[in-house]
Amino acid sequence: MEHFRSTELWRHLKKTKVLTFMMIPALVYFILFHYVPLYGLLIAFKDFKLMAGSSYMENVLHSSWVGLEHFKDFVQGTNFWSLLRNTLLLSLYSLIFGFPLPILFALLLNEVKHLRYKKIVQTVSYLPHFISIVAVVGMMKLLLSPENGLINQVLGSWFGLDFHYYFGDASWFRFLYVGSGIWQGLGWGAVIYIAALSKVDADMYESAVLDGASRVQQMLHISLPAIRPTIMILLILEVGSFMSLGTEKIILMYSPATYDTADVISTFVYRRGLVDMQFSFATAVGLFNSLINLMLLLSVNYLSRKWTENSLW
Repeated sequence: MEHFRSTELWRHLKKTKVLTFMMIPALVYFILFHYVPLYGLLIAFKDFKLMAGSSYMENVLHSSWVGLEHFKDFVQGTNFWSLLRNTLLLSLYSLIFGFPLPILFALLLNEVKHLRYKKIVQTVSYLPHFISIVAVVGMMKLLLSPENGLINQVLGSWFGLDFHYYFGDASWFRFLYVGSGIWQGLGWGAVIYIAALSKVDADMYESAVLDGASRVQQMLHISLPAIRPTIMILLILEVGSFMSLGTEKIILMYSPATYDTADVISTFVYRRGLVDMQFSFATAVGLFNSLINLMLLLSVNYLSRKWTENSLW
């Protein structure tokens, strides 16, 4: 039996040798950068000393065990609840406002019958995705500058409002973060839904028109059900990274004046790990964050499989 299975496997690999060869770089990448570094998780349970040995492996092995001490320090720390609140709120706002909009955009764009106009709108909409985060934040700071920013100039000259330093106001941080994320990801996020909608049989729309269905009814009863499996899969993936916000973007946007609403777990890990060089503590906090993501992923995948029969596994 085992010989038969191995023979079948070999035949399958030989039949798909081109695809297998193309898959090798991805496998090497994941092994080197995702599985090999898992050894470093040991330092979350140790008092890691950078010079404990002559190599990294020896440093890890020779460091003393502290168990769950770093996890306790983080949970009992003064920053825990504010970090958790900021992380959850930013992720929740991004999910509530950022996830449905590409779906709505794709549905509306699917109703456009003028092919050239449709392609132009789609191209323009996903161009911001290719702008680097550094450039996006730089553009935002120029537009919202309290001295000569376009937004302040317009609000001041047209409405008589005083100049305001938006990037130094903690109450504006979440709006700026989520809003810029929607602008940058709207068109690109809609691409996969547009591709899914292109597979819908045109005869279904023609039959609906003959039955007297309006454009909105066609959208609700034909287009939306057609992309529902895609929506659920992407929702599962989105929730699976719920606690992993864009660290680079937040670091570029925040300042000590906005820590009250901007400081999240990932930025806290960056400061404690790379700036303060508390490697063990930062690893423990990062592992804590990843475990929450894993639990969310498993829970949402289970609920999706139970309620919609769509899941990752």
